[in-house]
This record gives sequence, structure tokens and C-alpha cells, in this order.
Amino acid sequence: MALFGKMENLNTPNKENKDMSEVEKVKVLIVGSGPAGYTAAIYAARANLSPVMYEGMQPGGQLTTTTEVENFPGYSDGVTGPEMMEDVKKQAVRFGTDVRFGMATAVDLSQRPFKVTIDGTKEMEAEALIIATGATAKYLGLEDETKYAGSGVSACATCDGFFYRGKDVAVVGGGDTALEEALYLAGLCKKVYLIVRRDVFRASKVMQARAEKAENIEILWKHQTKGLFGDGVVEGATLVKNQGTPEEEEVKIAIDGFFLGIGHKPNSDIFADYIDTNEVGYIKTIPGTAKTNVEGVFACGDVQDDQYRQAVTAAGSGCMAAIDAERFLAEQE
Repeated sequence: MALFGKMENLNTPNKENKDMSEVEKVKVLIVGSGPAGYTAAIYAARANLSPVMYEGMQPGGQLTTTTEVENFPGYSDGVTGPEMMEDVKKQAVRFGTDVRFGMATAVDLSQRPFKVTIDGTKEMEAEALIIATGATAKYLGLEDETKYAGSGVSACATCDGFFYRGKDVAVVGGGDTALEEALYLAGLCKKVYLIVRRDVFRASKVMQARAEKAENIEILWKHQTKGLFGDGVVEGATLVKNQGTPEEEEVKIAIDGFFLGIGHKPNSDIFADYIDTNEVGYIKTIPGTAKTNVEGVFACGDVQDDQYRQAVTAAGSGCMAAIDAERFLAEQE
């Protein structure tokens, strides 16, 4: 997994010499990075809002775990996820964004200026807050998921499915997310194994019918993933059928890609006392805007998008958040 370290030579003059007990006041604070956060920073900086960004635990977001990105406009030959995020970060810094390494650990959004604690110690006050903390894909917890990350293991079929055209892949999960992934991959791949832990789906009836109708989707009921194998890349999966019963048996399938379809967890917990979210935790925004229920707080990217979860849509929502923040601040003046 490629993560960026702190790049002080790219940043505007930092404030590391400040007394850590002193509250720092800023006009616009962006928490989180990735295509949404960095794009918000570009637009906010160009609007002379002097944004300060804290990149979070994974600077660059989920794209830093993606090897090739071929569906982002402007990169005709493709680009790696880390390289693309580096490019966007440089652009944000070029216009004056103060990019810092650190994560928000506590907030008080009960009144303006909003109070945000960074790494449990540093206190920030912001006239406008942009939340771009993203979402984290859920994994099974297998060591092989880390071993083959970017080499056959993926949590996004629409991001990486193109690389498995004409090949055999597997999707694990029994809900709508898994079936959506499987159906998307069925249009690209030779065969799709759908690994379902139980003997029933949790997905909607419509999705079930579509998956069962697809000729190249094979549903493996009562199967659980034990591990993956392959020389440097995924070449197959070891499954356990009827685990914990007298009929338990080990099954191996030959695959080139292993896709997680068990959902994502939006990184919104620290905002939950103030910001409206749906039942899963995705931040609710007013349709057509990046505005949350708290005036002056905006959300963009995967922390509020449970439908598309693409780099290009995240970037677009980051643009919206910055413009909404600019207009909000102008109204206050």
C-alpha cells in the first residue's frame, strides 16, 4: 500500500513553531484528502480562502491502493492511483493550500467558528468546514487480502474490472453491493464466482433475479473464503463449503481477481453528534449541493456518496463543496 509522507517542501509556510496549546483560526478547514479533498482545496485556494488541509491517515485516500487508473479524464495512457493523487496534491499546493499530515480526532460543530481537534492535541477553529474523510472498504480480515492488494484483490469492480476482461473472477458477499459488483463483472469477464456465506441472499429480489439469470455467474452457496494463492498475483482461492458441519469440505477455484462486495464504512463517526447521516453512516447533503444540515459545514467524496464512489464524481463533489463554502462565507461578510 503506497502512502505519502509529509511533503514540507511543497507546502506553504507551516506553523509547526506555534504553541500547540494555542488555538489556530482559519477561514476554511478541509479534513481528509483524496480526489474530493484535493479538488476542494484547489477551488478554495483559487478563491483566496487560504484553505488548510489535514490529509488524514491515508493521504490521497483509497486511490493510493489502486495500481492503474484508466477512467479518469486527462490520463489517456492511464496512471497509477498514487501518481494521480500526487499530481492533484501538487496542484492544490501550487495555489496556496496549506497541506498538513494529521487527522481530525474530535469536533464541536455546535456553533461557529467550528472547533476541530487534530491528533488529539492541536486545536483549530474554522469559519467553514469541508469534510472529505472518505469511506473504508470492508474486508474479510485475511492476510492474503493485504498480500495481494493491487495484485488481484479489489474492493471496486467499476474501478478495476476492466483489467480482468475475459478472465475468471470471484466476488464475495450476498447483499446488493456484491450482486451489483458481480453483474458488472459479468459483462466483462468470462466467468464470475459469487461466494455466498449463507444459503440465501440478503440482496433485493430484483438483484437476486438478475444474478441468477446471468449465464456466466456461478453462485457458490454456503462457501467461505479461507485464503488466496498465486505467485505474486492472485491465481486462485481456497474456500470452505458447509463449514462447521459433517459435510465440510475444502474447495479450490482458479481465478485471476478477487473482489470484496461486503460494503464500505464511511469515515463519519466523529461528526455523528452534529451531522445527519443515513442508517449506514453516509453524510446526508442537500440534493444538488454539498451542504449538510449544519450551516457552514460541507461534505464531499465517498463520505457522502454511497452510489458512485468514483474518483471523477468525488472530484466533482469537492468542487461543489468549495464553491458552496465560498458563497457561504461571502454571505456572512
